[in-house]
Amino acid sequence: MPTATLNGIVLAEADEADVLHIEGNVYFPPSSVNTDLLAESPTPYTCPWKGECQYFSVKDGDTLLQDRAWSYPHPYPTAFDRVGKDFSNYVAFWKEVKVS
Repeated sequence: MPTATLNGIVLAEADEADVLHIEGNVYFPPSSVNTDLLAESPTPYTCPWKGECQYFSVKDGDTLLQDRAWSYPHPYPTAFDRVGKDFSNYVAFWKEVKVS
């Protein structure tokens, strides 16, 4: 079962059948993510094939780790064909967040 953790705190956990693997990253379905530990970031980014990205900072105690998670709230419809599924609002993590 894929799990995203930061210093022993579970940020997301889902069955393998429910996660998506896109460009080497594990994307967790929105219902599996502890959104209390995420804060929307104003950092702008648009992927050429996925669309406009929403970055999140991850709460680590009293510290915010800037832009350590992201999702695509409204991916381009053509991206669904490429991924094979609607991945709207799925969340991926990087850097200090361990995904195993």
